[in-house]
Amino acid sequence: MARLIKVAAAATAAMLAIAACSSGSDGGTTDTPAAAGTEADVAAALEKGGNLTVWAWDGTIKDVVAGFQKKYPNVKVELNSALSGDKHYTALQNAVAAGSGGPDVAQVEYYAVLQFALGKSLANLSGYGAEKLKADFTPGPWAAVTPNGGVYGLPLDSGPMALFYNKEVFDKHGIAVPATWAEYVEAARKLHTADPKAYITGDTGDAGFTTSMIWQAGGKPYQVSGTDVTIDFADPGAAKFTAMWQPMITEKLVAPIPPWTDEWFKALGDGTIASLVTGAWMPGNLASGAAAANGKWRTAPMPQYEAGGKATAENGGSSLGVMDKSANKALAYAFVKYAASEEGKDLRIKGGAFPSTTKDLTSPEFLGTEFPYFGGQKANEILAASAQGVVSGWSYLPFQVYANSVFNDTAGKAYVSSTPLADSLKAWGEQSAKYGKEQGFTIK
Repeated sequence: MARLIKVAAAATAAMLAIAACSSGSDGGTTDTPAAAGTEADVAAALEKGGNLTVWAWDGTIKDVVAGFQKKYPNVKVELNSALSGDKHYTALQNAVAAGSGGPDVAQVEYYAVLQFALGKSLANLSGYGAEKLKADFTPGPWAAVTPNGGVYGLPLDSGPMALFYNKEVFDKHGIAVPATWAEYVEAARKLHTADPKAYITGDTGDAGFTTSMIWQAGGKPYQVSGTDVTIDFADPGAAKFTAMWQPMITEKLVAPIPPWTDEWFKALGDGTIASLVTGAWMPGNLASGAAAANGKWRTAPMPQYEAGGKATAENGGSSLGVMDKSANKALAYAFVKYAASEEGKDLRIKGGAFPSTTKDLTSPEFLGTEFPYFGGQKANEILAASAQGVVSGWSYLPFQVYANSVFNDTAGKAYVSSTPLADSLKAWGEQSAKYGKEQGFTIK
């Protein structure tokens, strides 16, 4: 499951931020750590073999491990997939702080890569030839793993956004598929008026959804240059989002059901929640979690702020990186490359992962895949097109892990009080800025 996850490990996040601010002889973060090794080292490591430990919650990694060990029988891979969300990051950060006990390879979501990279917790993979793979991946995921001039992982998947909707519910109430956000809000009103128990979507406050919506609107609330960080949730993109979404909250047009709960999946299955605007990794979750709606859902392009537009954003997605403390970096990189761009990538796609590789996104086989859950629709055609429309120039904070952990305490107030969404986002930015200053960043 590739989705943005809140992390509550503020103390260990602080450790990473402090490390970021202390890297480099001048106290800045613009220096790129030396590459970990060479391509010859990778070949030698595969010939020699050895043991690797991988921490990854993505279910398709199990097949990758089996395939890698079959191809390289002198390599033993121990997979820990039990940790996810805050437990995964807390354990990873604690291992970094302790200097031992961590994995060789770790799954890291795109929003967290910058923080781990600046903290020198992830190895720079450039020397192994990773930089030569740029053309293999779509721009958004590649940009996420290459902050600060290095390559700090390879993209596992991507989350270009689309509208997933319950066609049966829409048809029952005569709701046309909205092409703009203005139409989406009107559709929300129409549906909830026709059936007060039904909502066009659910939203109790989510950092990932909020930032992705601002991203699509062209907003750039975060700007990062070394240790100089700008946080501005009053920029035009953020204002465009809050003006559109505030009526959804004020008029109670969003279901107050926490996501990823049993109640949430039940609502998706019985039509109580009739649509989601989220990442391309969602189809598999719908099929498994909301099986009662099999055949009823469809996929459509992400609604636009401007009629006729094709702008999209990423939501979720993750990478595999090599931990800097690994004693077997070359072999670890070989596993990462196998999983992200070699046979392991093909195994993952067969397992339902949405690729971040340009070749697969344009292949007739991939585009022509029919989804029974979506009534036989070739959903990948829409999702692949979304990947090409991701707005460029987005940045995350070098302490985004912390920022996301305090979203509900700040921005989330808009969902449980009369605080306007614009004001609550400002409070989120202020809290994030306060933390950044405490860690030594210059905040503007």
